[in-house]
Amino acid sequence: MSTFTPPKRISLKNHPVYSENWVQDIIAADPAILGLGDLVLRDRERIQTRAGRLDLLLQDRDSYKRYEVELQLGPTDEAHIIRTIEYWDIERKRYPQYEHCAVLVAEDITSRFLNVVSLFNGSLPIIAVQMQAFEVGDHITLVFTKVLDEMQRGLVDEDEDAISAPTDRSYWEEKAAKKTIALMDRMFEVVREGDPNCELKYNKFYIGLLKDGRANNYVAFRPKKSFVVFEPKLPRSDEVDAMLDTAGVETLEYSTRWANYRIRVIDKDFKEHEDLFRHLINEARNQREG
Repeated sequence: MSTFTPPKRISLKNHPVYSENWVQDIIAADPAILGLGDLVLRDRERIQTRAGRLDLLLQDRDSYKRYEVELQLGPTDEAHIIRTIEYWDIERKRYPQYEHCAVLVAEDITSRFLNVVSLFNGSLPIIAVQMQAFEVGDHITLVFTKVLDEMQRGLVDEDEDAISAPTDRSYWEEKAAKKTIALMDRMFEVVREGDPNCELKYNKFYIGLLKDGRANNYVAFRPKKSFVVFEPKLPRSDEVDAMLDTAGVETLEYSTRWANYRIRVIDKDFKEHEDLFRHLINEARNQREG
């Protein structure tokens, strides 16, 4: 029978052995330990012009999303919050082709500073993670708990109809191709099976759904010359990933910012896996209505 060993909480801030560099080593070896997804290390101690060094730069393995991570032993303070936001801002301006998120990791995220960080969350994507160190017998372990997640943002025209850029079908027929518009139409017929009153809403950058005079974009389409980018608004899950992988349907990325899959669909995909797309559409609609 196994012997129970109670964990003992310890502070790393003034520990004689375990330092911030040690924590960096742990995270760099396995970035998934932070609980932010399947991440890979892109850089550490990354030099920021006239602004110090970014502790860790991580990237989602399957998308163009990067996380600028600032570590702090002990309780949070003003300097680390400012530094976290500053490094995020530098990186997003330097590499605008990526989606960026600021991450503050600290041993003690006090209620005062959690409130301060929460104020920024409406205007910039920021995550706060509390790190706890425990001794268990002769071993030490780290536990990371997300105490503030980034705010999910809706599609542009859900609440901002006045600033969206409406177009018409002819715009997309010229921009894409007749065969991909026809493919989108067939996919839309599946949408209407469960939602007969919705219509296509043609915008400049995507084609969404309109119901009762309002945008209701639980799915969206972006027809290209040779394929359609299909975007069901769903939480990322191993089940959906496995279904797409088994079908051999290409997932371009999962957008955490918009909470949707971006799936590359050609005519052959839809003919062979129509039931899969029907399932994704119905699940996205159920998520919206639920």
